This record gives sequence, C-alpha cells and structure tokens, in this order.
Amino acid sequence: MTLELVAPSRRDVLRRRVRIVVAITIAWNLVEAVVALIAGGVASSTALIGFGLDSIVEVLSAAAVAWQFAAPDPERREKVALRVIAVSFFALAAYVSVDAVLSLVGLREPEHSPVGIVLAALSLVVMPLLSWFERRTGRELGSASAVADSKQTLICTYLSAALLAGLLLNSLLGWAWADSVAALVIAVVAVREGLEAWRGENCCAAPVSVLTGERAPHGCDDGCCAAPGR
Repeated sequence: MTLELVAPSRRDVLRRRVRIVVAITIAWNLVEAVVALIAGGVASSTALIGFGLDSIVEVLSAAAVAWQFAAPDPERREKVALRVIAVSFFALAAYVSVDAVLSLVGLREPEHSPVGIVLAALSLVVMPLLSWFERRTGRELGSASAVADSKQTLICTYLSAALLAGLLLNSLLGWAWADSVAALVIAVVAVREGLEAWRGENCCAAPVSVLTGERAPHGCDDGCCAAPGR
C-alpha cells in the first residue's frame, strides 16, 4: 500500500512538517547533549552522561529521518533510516550499562549537579511537545521512521524523569546509587525501543486517507495509524 491514499497536496504539507520538527529536534538535542555531557563529566554522573549520549542518539535518529525525507521518494529510504535508529539505541544501551555497573561497584562516585537537574526539568517540558507533533504527523503520513523518531523523542521525556529523580535523590538524600539506577533505566528502555525500530514495529505500513479517515487494509490494529481525533 502506498501513500496514494493521502492527497498529494496534504502529503507535501506533512513531509514539510516532518522536516521542520526534525530540524528543531536536532537543534535542541545538540544543546542538550553538550550541556549534559559537560555537567555529567564534572559531576561524574553516569545518568547525566547517559542522558547526554541519548541526546546524541536522538540527533542521529532525527538526522536519519531528515535524510529520508530529503529524497523525492522517502519510502525507499525508510528501512535504512529505521536501522540507523535501532543501532543508535543499542550503542547507547551498551555504553550506559557498562558505565552504570562501574558506578555501582564503587569505581565512580557521582556528585551533585544543579545544572543537570535544571536540564532534566526543561527536557520534561520540551520533548513531549516535539514528540507529539512528529508522531501525529508521522501517523497521518504512514511513515514508520517518523513515528520511530517521535518515540525516541518521547523516550527522552521518560529518561528526563528518571534522570531528574536520580539527581534529586543523590543531591537531597545522598543516595549515590540512584544515579546508576537511573542510568540502567535508560539502558533498558533503549534496548526495547531499538528492537522495535529494527523490526519496524513502530507504525503500520499502511497510511490513513485524509479524505475518508479510514486506514488501508492490512494496517496495524494498535491505533498507530489511526486518523487524528478518532
């Protein structure tokens, strides 16, 4: 099933929206990555470093989607884009897991990080909005890679919450192990989402017709490509 179900003029608008939200996501995550990695290095925080690396992964993911939608026929590049997203997740999980274990066995002692706390709080506000916009657009367009990228952005929200909890527990209660636990949460979620992206399970292949609001035959049944508002 192709994107012929979506009116050509609407399809062009949706593709343009994907490119815009991807550009914003890349810009935000570049800033987020720099701040998190520097603050994490200063505080020896595995969770904060992992969060910074996740931001880099999100940049790679968004860049893969941008590369896909730069082509006249984005669907031909979708499988490659999904593979890039999946491998990025796996690399993140591997690094963060090793670093978290090193912290748990006492080879590193995370310190307080006010900068990290502020960064995590800001991410909790920004990332859900970007994820919602891209996911909504990707569903209507029937793009698995756009939906996969939006899920990665949404993951950043969950990771921000885990990071914030870990940093606050360490700062307020002196629970250094909370930092490593937050990092392991990041790793587990990254592995799960990497597997989904690799299998292409983030969205059904059949798009929704903006003219009828109906999903094409053989689409998924989990509501991934349901028409907005239905």
